[in-house]
Amino acid sequence: MEQKKFDLNSFIGFALIFGIIFWMMMNSQENNAKEQKEKAKKEQLEKQQKNKQKETKLANTIVADSTVSDTLKLQKLQSTLGGFAYSATLPSAKESYTVLENEVIKLKIANKGGYIAEATLKNYKKFDKNSKELVDLIKNNNAQFNLELLTKDNRTLNTKDLFFEPVLTKNGNDQVLSMKLKADANSYLEYQYVIKPNDYMLDFDIKSQGLKNVLNTSKPVDFQWDLKTYRNEKSISYENRYAEIIFEYEDGKDDYVGQGKDKEETAEKVTYVAYKQHFFSSILLTKTPFEKATFHSHNLVDDEKKDTIFTKDFKTTSTLAFQNGELDYKMNWFYGPTDYRLLDKYDRNLDEIVPLGWGIFGWINKFIFVPLFGLLSSFMPLGIAIILFTILIKIAMSPITFKSFLSQAKMKVLRPEINEINERVKDPMKRQQETMGLYSKAGVNPMAGCIPALIQIPFMYASFQFFPSAIELRQKGFLWADDLSSFDEIIKLPFSIPVYGDHVSLFPILAAIAIFFYMKMTSGDQAAMSQPPQEGMPDMTKIMKMMIYISPVMMLLFFNNYGSGLSLYNFISNLITIGIMLVIKKYFIDSDKIHAQIQENKSKPKTESKFQKKMREMMEQAENQKQLQNKKK
Repeated sequence: MEQKKFDLNSFIGFALIFGIIFWMMMNSQENNAKEQKEKAKKEQLEKQQKNKQKETKLANTIVADSTVSDTLKLQKLQSTLGGFAYSATLPSAKESYTVLENEVIKLKIANKGGYIAEATLKNYKKFDKNSKELVDLIKNNNAQFNLELLTKDNRTLNTKDLFFEPVLTKNGNDQVLSMKLKADANSYLEYQYVIKPNDYMLDFDIKSQGLKNVLNTSKPVDFQWDLKTYRNEKSISYENRYAEIIFEYEDGKDDYVGQGKDKEETAEKVTYVAYKQHFFSSILLTKTPFEKATFHSHNLVDDEKKDTIFTKDFKTTSTLAFQNGELDYKMNWFYGPTDYRLLDKYDRNLDEIVPLGWGIFGWINKFIFVPLFGLLSSFMPLGIAIILFTILIKIAMSPITFKSFLSQAKMKVLRPEINEINERVKDPMKRQQETMGLYSKAGVNPMAGCIPALIQIPFMYASFQFFPSAIELRQKGFLWADDLSSFDEIIKLPFSIPVYGDHVSLFPILAAIAIFFYMKMTSGDQAAMSQPPQEGMPDMTKIMKMMIYISPVMMLLFFNNYGSGLSLYNFISNLITIGIMLVIKKYFIDSDKIHAQIQENKSKPKTESKFQKKMREMMEQAENQKQLQNKKK
């Protein structure tokens, strides 16, 4: 019988199978251990939470028991509230509120927790101008501000569960509310609110006195600020698009938490946190920067037909550090409109919350669009202001438009000669050299038509940032549009079209028609300026012809859900451009005169410009390289 030889391949196969099985077993054990650890941690947290709830419930029961004397209450409460048991025996230890109010905002501050339980903006309505509901940034427990206090006996207490004592006074025209969480008559944690006349900004101080023997001051106090943002606008998707967390570093630079289902960011040395809701913002500012803060944004809108109450759930966690055993933070609350001019007046860099764009786009908005539109909207209806604003911008840009059309006209006159070169010269490099030589002799710069168009692009992009951020447009109507800050629905569809939506807006249709005719009228001139397609390169003439139809379709799809003010601007802008183009072509551009001027330029001796010289040198270098390659072959 033939003896079996050692099979190396089989050995390797068995070794691999064994290795995989061993790895799976080890991985399974690790996962099981991890799951058990996470489960135990979760159970511990749940147990701690239940214990806290029991303690809070017990404390409330003791406080509510009228048959027990204050001395006995204090003794019983010390077992659950420790050093702050005294606060629960005071007359203020009940579900009660103190109102702070001026001409623009109404606030209700709760005894329990000492935080703002309601914040109502008195000059703004929800959804539309006919609504009876005012904009409530805080209402029905959608917000919470909590400090987690660690006592000397390692007890953890939450200020949201404890009762503060309110004292309301006046300082001139200012209302001052002191909310004190007392350990005894002279030891307390205090929130102090100061509201000024006709102002959305409140002074908010957090300070402590005599708590060294009550609190563990070796560690900073953890705090958390939560806010579920109410829907306030007609289009929940449009509002949600502009809802985000923005924060500022100590050096003045700002940043934001990105859009998405769940987003989280951590930052150091933070001086303000803003919960922005498109046209309204809730902002916490501090003069002493938070050493480290974590921000979390959770999108609450999965189905627009069902999820119509809240848009986002915002959370901030950070710490407050003790100084010499006491807390002393000078802070501010802002609850109000996201109005660029209003926020800019505070000189706290809050204008950066308004998304006007970066770089040159932001400069155009801040120094041209905002002041000009603010002036116009101050003395005329908003729709008329948009039209006049557009006319002024287009008139200011008309010299650039004229240069662009003049360059296109010159290129159109040269087109027959360019076609002749294209037919006569087959080599792409030589063809390009001769074409550039023709431009030089004729005194025509092929880039002259592109540069003016490029200059106008920043203004166009700036308008896309400006109009969605202009709170002046909110709930202001024009013609058939009820609200220039939202879509101008004329037909409600019984179904929803992806990207387009479930309604038909008219201003985007008008803007799309205007874009179509403008591009149709300029396509011939643009084709005259474009170079013949090189080998392996796309035909720009065909691309431009496709764009005649693609651009209007994109306008219809994407702008159907945008604010009608932006669509109105684009409609008027394209109408004016068409009008300017017709006037320039009829009264300022004469093809015969341009042709005669070009012929005259050809007869004159020419000096190359830096651009032309550079282009010629590049083409000569490319031609030399090509000839060397051909010789090698």
